[in-house]
Amino acid sequence: MSGYIMDLRKVVGHRTLIQCSASVIIINEKGQLLLGKRSDDHSWCYAGGSIEIDERVEDCAKRELFEEMGLIADELSFFMINSGKEVHHIYPNGDEVSNVEIIYLCHKYHGEIRAQEDEMEDLRFFSPEDIDLKEICPPVRPVIAEYLRSRGLD
Repeated sequence: MSGYIMDLRKVVGHRTLIQCSASVIIINEKGQLLLGKRSDDHSWCYAGGSIEIDERVEDCAKRELFEEMGLIADELSFFMINSGKEVHHIYPNGDEVSNVEIIYLCHKYHGEIRAQEDEMEDLRFFSPEDIDLKEICPPVRPVIAEYLRSRGLD
């Protein structure tokens, strides 16, 4: 969790925060998506997290990718913005957020894939046709569903 959000939580407790975040969907040369299994609710998601004060959105996306999955994005391309009631989320610890998430796709990256121990239990590449939306973290489902639709896999 970002320092900014942690500071706000000290003041507002579990009340709903508008959470602005940036995320990256890694796609390998086989067209598979790299997803991480969250350690808090054991669902699958892509790399992403809250934007810090004065941080550029793209820099946040790259930072989160490196922190959570050990990879460095060489190129990012804008995919979509995820927001609205559908992505309002209550975390297992009771923290509530209304997400506004900017998502990028990344086909060119380097580094050694490694899971951030306190956030991810596992990292794995999934073929799009093998992704089960019921196993995807709820606020991430609309993005993965849109990605699958954009590839004719809905």
